[in-house]
Amino acid sequence: MMRVAQISAPKANFEIVERPMPEPTPGTIRIKVAACGICHSDALVKEGLWPGLQYPRVPGHEIAGTVDALGTGVQGWKPGQLVGVGWHGGYCGRCEPCRRGNLFACATQQVTGISFDGGYGEYMLAPASAVAKLPDEMPAIDAAPLLCAGITTFNALRNSPARPGDLVAVLGLGGLGHLGVQYAAKAGFRVAAIARGKEKESLACQLGASHYIDSLTQDPASELQKLGGASVILATVTVGDAMNATIGGLAVNGTLLVIGAPPSLEITPFTLIGAQRSLKGWYSGTSIDSEDTLAFSARAGVHSMNEVFTLDRVAEAYDRMASGKARFRVVLAMN
Repeated sequence: MMRVAQISAPKANFEIVERPMPEPTPGTIRIKVAACGICHSDALVKEGLWPGLQYPRVPGHEIAGTVDALGTGVQGWKPGQLVGVGWHGGYCGRCEPCRRGNLFACATQQVTGISFDGGYGEYMLAPASAVAKLPDEMPAIDAAPLLCAGITTFNALRNSPARPGDLVAVLGLGGLGHLGVQYAAKAGFRVAAIARGKEKESLACQLGASHYIDSLTQDPASELQKLGGASVILATVTVGDAMNATIGGLAVNGTLLVIGAPPSLEITPFTLIGAQRSLKGWYSGTSIDSEDTLAFSARAGVHSMNEVFTLDRVAEAYDRMASGKARFRVVLAMN
């Protein structure tokens, strides 16, 4: 038997229940979960916001643990191996996006903790194509948030048009932003952090920012232009007006790279047209992108700042995440 924290219906409270351990099906891996991050996207399960979601469901897509058992047909993995699973829940390899190499856009739309039970529990099953190797030297509690917040920021930046030495602005200094500043600095960009309040400046500098812009007292677009204009603005916040206020700070051919998800975003077309700027969204990435993120983080010394709770305190942990007051990620530890 195993313990999991499940949601039985939209907007229901968490229930900690005992279930039989699942037997691996063909093509899947059973993982003994050591740690699982709690992400804002878990509200899609808690609040019933994902269309067609089947309940009860165990949320969680920032999972670090070890291989426990293999389903038939699974190769390249062995029991005891350190592994992780992120938002991307695997790919079929047969649909047109997969055949064109766009594995993240697989037509099956498998999402960990939504399409199948996630990591708020002691064990889980994951498709083998969703599983990533963890560095031996990285503790599970450190690795878990990097499998969503980490991969999203790292993968967006490395696929952006910015090059080492360019000015990159990170909008927001929260769960995504505190990692984005670190990745940008470690990758050799000049980094400007944009956040609300002067008190966040010292943290931004500690994380690697060369410049700090207080959006409460300064105009972000003007301040970025004083620095020569940003090649990329990594928008990690969930407020459309805050994103819109930065666009004028992009350099010619600059890109507003959106990884936060505001309800809406209004852009003045001339702001884009006049300097050939662009607006682009970014999906987190596949399992190999997770491996790259974790390997880079281990080598470069990028660390998530976490608050850790036990599974018994899952409701408290979720509320702490939802409050926006956590510094900066919330992680469930299974033992």
